[in-house]
Amino acid sequence: MAEYRIDELARLAGTTVRNVRVYQDRGLLSPPRREGRVGIYTEAHLARLRLIGQLLKRGYTFANISELVTVWERGGDLNDILGFESAVGDPWSDEIAGYITMGELREMFPGQVSAPNITRSLRLGLLEREGLRFRVPSPRLLNAGAELVAAGMELSTVLDISERLKERVGALAGELVRTVADHILAEHAPEGILRGEEIAETAVLVRRLRPLAQTAVDALLADAMARHLHEVLGEHFAEVLEHINERKGAAAVGGAETDAAAADGAATEPTDGESAASAAG
Repeated sequence: MAEYRIDELARLAGTTVRNVRVYQDRGLLSPPRREGRVGIYTEAHLARLRLIGQLLKRGYTFANISELVTVWERGGDLNDILGFESAVGDPWSDEIAGYITMGELREMFPGQVSAPNITRSLRLGLLEREGLRFRVPSPRLLNAGAELVAAGMELSTVLDISERLKERVGALAGELVRTVADHILAEHAPEGILRGEEIAETAVLVRRLRPLAQTAVDALLADAMARHLHEVLGEHFAEVLEHINERKGAAAVGGAETDAAAADGAATEPTDGESAASAAG
């Protein structure tokens, strides 16, 4: 299970350190484990913070959320509740975030690091400013972008691709999560809230479904990429063949015109006899 200090927890949850402490004071968030003077938070805390943030955005008050949390915690064993929140909040990837300086970015993307590109990278979440350096949530994505730029693609074009992927994958993930969540809640929480053994059972189900979702997406993406690659290559070679045929046609017309011109020249050129007669006359 991942562990965080309070500043990193707040950043991942999209809130502030002050808010985290306020939620703790109001009993909405359980206290962290202590290691000396440092508080250590887990994915369960992160899941709870994100839930609080979503409810606040929807206009619910601290009193409303506190009542919900009270009902939630009365409905099951605390360990089961923490297990469920951990199942929901655990990272979906084992990738470890990295850090990069502006100088290192310029080395990775020579001649491509501009203010507009940096701004777009920050907006897309590919980079996060942290003091004099940048946090890289997904080094794999950054390295993939560097490979495309090294192959001759403009960084602005790579960012266009990233933006489209983020929008489309985000929409697909939203549909998938809502569909699965509706099924789980209808099956395990017919009264509207998980209680008792249902909490632990649902946590197990969530953990089982997560790798299945990734496997399905990987398989579908691989199949779609293969099909589209064949289509693109087919279009490319069809254009090449068309170009070759056009050149052959042009060459054939040019050859015919040359032969016709040569024949006309031969027909109008005087013979040796005619030249002699003309000279005698």
